[in-house]
Amino acid sequence: MLELIKAVGLGLVVLLPLTNPLTSVALFLGLSGDMNREERNRQSLQASVYVFLIMVVAFYAGNIVMDTFGISIPGLRMAGGLIVAFIGFRMLFPQAPAGHSLEAEHKQDEIEKRETVNIAFVPLAMPSTAGPGTIAMIISTASTIRHSDTFSPWVLSVAPVATFLTIAVILWASLRSSGAIMRLVGKSGIEAISRLMGFLLVCMGVQFIINGVLEVIKTYPNG
Repeated sequence: MLELIKAVGLGLVVLLPLTNPLTSVALFLGLSGDMNREERNRQSLQASVYVFLIMVVAFYAGNIVMDTFGISIPGLRMAGGLIVAFIGFRMLFPQAPAGHSLEAEHKQDEIEKRETVNIAFVPLAMPSTAGPGTIAMIISTASTIRHSDTFSPWVLSVAPVATFLTIAVILWASLRSSGAIMRLVGKSGIEAISRLMGFLLVCMGVQFIINGVLEVIKTYPNG
């Protein structure tokens, strides 16, 4: 059990900076202003379920997609590293607030027209929480841990689902408590945490690229 907790903790350390629930909280508050309490709670639950499903599909079906298109693990590492680093730079040096993304603005237009709007999948689940960087990280991690002997086989089977479920629960709790979180942390606090997460993502992205290059060098030593 201790081994499982360690594996889940490692997964959370890797994925939480990418998912960054506080950014989703700010976006949620910006888009749910006209919703009643019951509707906000429903959207929070739906967004969390969608995030869990996206992560599970990426983990178990990602390698099938890679094999279909002939994408190598080093190639995925480098591409994923570029995406993660790019997201990190955008969080470090934001050009616009979270609520000003293209998807968020589209939903805001629908809300202003008094249309029935579902913000759970777009933009809360994707791309705000489980975006391209998160998906690339999950697929790359799935490729790595299948050949790893660091953890027991049963831990490698249970830990990914437990990690994704934990992230979904954290997101759900954050969205349900969005008002209290904003009052406690404030807009400046969320921006500071986002910049810290951004720095971590830049470091992780660069390390991904380095690992990919090293794998290519090992694979083709005389190339």
